[in-house]
Amino acid sequence: MPGECSGPASGVQHAKMALHVFAEPPEQYEAWAEQQRKPAPEPAGAEEKRGRELFETRTCAMCHTIQGTKANGRRAPDLTHLAGRSMLAAGMVPNTRGHLAGWIIDPHSIKPGVNMPSHQFQPDELQALLAYLGTLK
Repeated sequence: MPGECSGPASGVQHAKMALHVFAEPPEQYEAWAEQQRKPAPEPAGAEEKRGRELFETRTCAMCHTIQGTKANGRRAPDLTHLAGRSMLAAGMVPNTRGHLAGWIIDPHSIKPGVNMPSHQFQPDELQALLAYLGTLK
């Protein structure tokens, strides 16, 4: 049927995909676009470095990409500039440290039926991962 979706991207979650549009003057847009083409910054502190290591060695990197790192997954969104986004989970929640933690630990409580699995981290591991993801602007 025309207009119908099929395959792995189809399902009930299409109704829960928001898109925020930001209108900017051309020079501001070009500056933003140039920033988006850059790889992720190197983590500065020990906690951020540990967070990157966790991201690269756990299941995160199997699905997600972060440009400039070993994470080269192609099944899930590119997180190179995650911290620069205003929303998470296709517009379901604001991009705050708390919501990001909730999304990592139990994404189905935020967006039932999502493809992302729940992840288990020790509290100190989760804090290191959040610290690293917070540097990705």
